[in-house]
Amino acid sequence: MPPAPVLAPAPSKRVLVVTHTTGFRHPSITTAESVISRMGVESGLFTTIFCRNQADVSQLLTPAALASVDAVLFANTSGDLGIADLPAFLSWVADGHAFVGVHSASDTYHESAAYLEMLGGEFETHGAESFVDIRVEDMTHPAGMGLSSPLRVFDEIYEFRSNPRPRVTVLFSLDRHPSDGHQEAGQPGDFPLAWFRMYWSGRVFYTALGHRDEVWNDRRFQQHLLGALRWGLGR
Repeated sequence: MPPAPVLAPAPSKRVLVVTHTTGFRHPSITTAESVISRMGVESGLFTTIFCRNQADVSQLLTPAALASVDAVLFANTSGDLGIADLPAFLSWVADGHAFVGVHSASDTYHESAAYLEMLGGEFETHGAESFVDIRVEDMTHPAGMGLSSPLRVFDEIYEFRSNPRPRVTVLFSLDRHPSDGHQEAGQPGDFPLAWFRMYWSGRVFYTALGHRDEVWNDRRFQQHLLGALRWGLGR
């Protein structure tokens, strides 16, 4: 009698992916959802729950619902998402859970200083989509491991209201302004694009990449994001 097949254990981690928007809505959100769901399956690291609209926010981003979630990922969110108790959500992160923000997660909750402090930075502007050569500052971090530096990417490149470097540990950065047609294009400077930090006992990661479908479908970006989730989930 042949031996019974060995079944892989079901993922033990649950990731709530929020794609609700009340500001600009990225066309790449559909691709983002597909990529994240596939990453969870292929890695065996997590199962995915989606929070796509205001009704989902009211149901899934409550203290009771978050009790069964290990990480929340804001994928190209924007505006005020209508979380009924935002301080309770931030406390959930601080109590030892993971938060990962992608691209316009920094264009979310502009009126909440507490949310922006948790995230580490606030979107201010961007120019035309452009090629950039990204410095990977830490190749030992799971979100930077195995990536080349410089990492050449074509995407919409964010600039932030203030430099987040004093508040976070920077993983990706530019050493000059992106060449997007601004008067200051190409001028030397410090432009962080991805970072991580401890938020009390919680782990917070942010990457400014992810505007374009092509970026979400890029295996390097997927490796970057999966590494961020591995770090956030303590794996």
